[in-house]
Amino acid sequence: MSLGAHLIELRKRLAIAAAALIVGMIIAFIITEPIIELLSVPIRIIAAQEGREYTGLNFTTVTSGFDLRMRIAFAIGLLISAPVWLWQVWAFIMPGLTKKEIRYTWGFLGAAIPLFFAGCSVAFLVLPHVIEIMATFVPTGMAQFFDYSSYYDFVFKFLLVVGIAFVLPVFLVALNIAGVMTGRDILRGWRIAILICTVFAAITTPPADVFSMLLLMASMIVLYFAATFISMLFDRRKRKREDAAGLRPSEA
Repeated sequence: MSLGAHLIELRKRLAIAAAALIVGMIIAFIITEPIIELLSVPIRIIAAQEGREYTGLNFTTVTSGFDLRMRIAFAIGLLISAPVWLWQVWAFIMPGLTKKEIRYTWGFLGAAIPLFFAGCSVAFLVLPHVIEIMATFVPTGMAQFFDYSSYYDFVFKFLLVVGIAFVLPVFLVALNIAGVMTGRDILRGWRIAILICTVFAAITTPPADVFSMLLLMASMIVLYFAATFISMLFDRRKRKREDAAGLRPSEA
């Protein structure tokens, strides 16, 4: 295809992806009420604490409520329409890939997407503890105001960061497949990996919430060793193929 034909195809696929996103946002906008209720669970728990004056989420402008619903609708609509826009991206780049690259890409997506949602699930379990712990530092009898924008940004970024952290082991396996690192190389860095997981969990969660920190740290460490095990299996299969092809002397 010529450059112009590629640009026309790109425009077509972007238009389909944008239409799917708009439809997803419309659907998500309808269900924003229960989503806001779900996100407000930690706030209601804090409000029920004895001796705590609380007014709920703080909306300071006329359009605040609409703005919050639109932001939620965009995030949820992006997830709802993900199968469509992911396929459009894939269909655009697939003709330029080899069969091997296509197989690896499917494997990467098949592992990364579930791990990302698993990370978001863990983050959602940890989130109420984080908010409750931080609320304990507010003096007794004082009112605590949660600005809707800051609260939503905190929740969204927390889910996003933990979700991405769960996908990082997939990149280790990808580096192994690309021949950049062997499984043994990844395993040799286990001390540094555990330190990084610990520091990340400590920074992401409040210092007083040890349970949330341990849960997040343990999940990331398990995924690291799982990536190491998978990489070592790939290395073993690669050595067997090389031996069978006579690319190197047989150990026997």
